[in-house]
Amino acid sequence: MLLYVHVPFCARRCSYCDFAIAVRRVVPSDAFATDVVAEWRLRQHDPWWAESPEVETIYFGGGTPSHVDPGALGRILDVVRSGRAVATTAEITIETNPDDVTVANAAGWREAGINRVSLGVQSFDPRVLVWMHRTHTADQVPVAVELLRGAGFVNISIDLIYGLPESLERDWSADLEAGLALGPEHLSLYALTVESGTPLGKWTTRGTVQPLQDDRVAAEYLRANARLRQSGFEHYEVSNAARPGFRAVHNAGYWRRASFIGLGPSAHSGAGRERRWNLREYEEWRRAVEGGADPTDGAESLNEEQLLLEQQYLGLRTDNGIPRELVPEDKRAMWQAEGWAEGVGDRIRLTPEGWLRLDALVASL
Repeated sequence: MLLYVHVPFCARRCSYCDFAIAVRRVVPSDAFATDVVAEWRLRQHDPWWAESPEVETIYFGGGTPSHVDPGALGRILDVVRSGRAVATTAEITIETNPDDVTVANAAGWREAGINRVSLGVQSFDPRVLVWMHRTHTADQVPVAVELLRGAGFVNISIDLIYGLPESLERDWSADLEAGLALGPEHLSLYALTVESGTPLGKWTTRGTVQPLQDDRVAAEYLRANARLRQSGFEHYEVSNAARPGFRAVHNAGYWRRASFIGLGPSAHSGAGRERRWNLREYEEWRRAVEGGADPTDGAESLNEEQLLLEQQYLGLRTDNGIPRELVPEDKRAMWQAEGWAEGVGDRIRLTPEGWLRLDALVASL
């Protein structure tokens, strides 16, 4: 069983972000930990636990989990360990902003049992960071990595965003090189997406920002793929690359369709064909949990067609691909002729060119 904890707190909303966050100047760390523990105890009655009672991985995502006091995160982890068997080799990840990495925080995360850090860098260009509404500076990134290494972290991931508007004159290759120079074990690369309701969405609607042309976005993606492979990374999933032995175990669990339980506002859970999701907004979720109510907002049971689509989509995201028989022969032949896929034994997997077309290819099935 995978365990995900959604921590909604942020100092401000990034220009492109449409996640379920709660902007707070003062973060209620202790109260949040108490509420997460209350939901955790409620979830112990889930029949899903019967099939997978051991916790394989734990992931604190957000939002900005590093805004919560390390002691509060440690309390959550202590309760989880006391109530369930946690794998001795469990990957326990925290997402953090570079400006939240201090000697005290890094030591606190290590003491709590966290052994992997996902660092939200996004860019090393100061102008881009301001445009994104990020709270850190480019100079804080190498300092953060040094502090994490000093605290004993040997598994660090860096997030970067590509496909930014041409008007920003961002040098994608320079950002890639700066990220690689820090020696991370893992890199996550995400294309900038315009979501309605975000500052970026409003800028785009008004015409003050022009999204980068699709061919330019694709060129940046393929350039990153080539550079990462050259540097010894395995580009093992659409948006993720790792040095050998450092693939993200938690995320890989989703792609192989492992059972997962989500705690916190907007968190999703799934097992077999069953899916459910929590109340999205923090205050709604908090009131429900503190009132002793189930914070579930909705649920569904996938039919056979939906399960097959999920298997196809998630499998084709990775370098493991899917069984050949899940793709009609005429489609396989066409994909391979176009250079979008390749056959590997009894499986078919997409190439980087194919990953750029993932949604369309799966829709064609």
